Amino acid sequence: MLFLHFLFLDVVLGGSITENVVQENISFYVMQISSYANKSWVQNHGSGWLDELQTHGWDSESDKIIFLHTWSRGNFSNEELEDLQLLFHAYFSGLALRIQHQPSQLEVKYPFEVQARAGCELHSGEHTKGFIHAAVNGLNFLSYQNKSLVPSPEGGTRAQKFCDLFNTYEGIRETVYYLIRDTCPRFLLGLLDAGKMDLQRQVRPEVWLSSSPNLEPGRLLLACHVSGFYPKPIWVMWMRGAQEQLETKQGDILPHADGTWYLRVTLDVAAREAAGLSCRVRHSSLRDQDIILYWGHGLSVILITFAVIVPLVLLIVLMLLYKKRCTYQGIQ
Repeated sequence: MLFLHFLFLDVVLGGSITENVVQENISFYVMQISSYANKSWVQNHGSGWLDELQTHGWDSESDKIIFLHTWSRGNFSNEELEDLQLLFHAYFSGLALRIQHQPSQLEVKYPFEVQARAGCELHSGEHTKGFIHAAVNGLNFLSYQNKSLVPSPEGGTRAQKFCDLFNTYEGIRETVYYLIRDTCPRFLLGLLDAGKMDLQRQVRPEVWLSSSPNLEPGRLLLACHVSGFYPKPIWVMWMRGAQEQLETKQGDILPHADGTWYLRVTLDVAAREAAGLSCRVRHSSLRDQDIILYWGHGLSVILITFAVIVPLVLLIVLMLLYKKRCTYQGIQ
């Protein structure tokens, strides 16, 4: 979780925050998706990510970095960011030219798609690790080891030829090494420092239960809704006492417009066995106080409230009518 990473950040930057340093790995990486339709058409999509949080985009029309947060520039100067912008532009252009002008050498068949991820990971109290992974049409193509690109077995001769070609360019190899071993870690620490207030934000989830009839008679689909929480990591499980229900199914964690998240977790159960089940939610904003909602309790509260309020209202109405009648008779 990103908020835990600041424990490590304060130690690295000389701050004093706690004696208990959480052993967490922090990564920043850029992602590339390049779609090649033919020799004259290619579309590039680029993005930057701090773990699971997107921090940057890439405008392929203007060849400029898109900063998605006020702190997405980190502590880099405008000159450093402009240099990186030119570097990404040169990379996208150069890769397209290399592939489009030498398709036979690389055994390329159109159409195809290239997916790549490159960045760095900081290990708290240990070292920095740089990485590059690339795939073609979803199959592993190459990775980065010891200042060189290494072909993946799935890549076959195409991957071998591409890596051999890349590894002959000593200047490019040194540039890549510098980017992932020096530039990336500095930029990552700058992002964590600049975005500290935003990244440490904690928002408690709201939780409610619902059910719907299953297609199979006599069964219910119980749903536990968890909404409005931040940060994204969360644990939700249907329980019977202290026993986790392994049939619990978790949906995708979906974003809200305000940056918080929503999750729906379901359990298919026989209607007669629903009693005694509960939904348990753990989240960093809750500290050690898990939210537990018991199936049926919410309904019981509503029924009790309804049973108390309705007779009370009827009693008040009857009293008013009786008082009005007595007043009317007194006037007569």
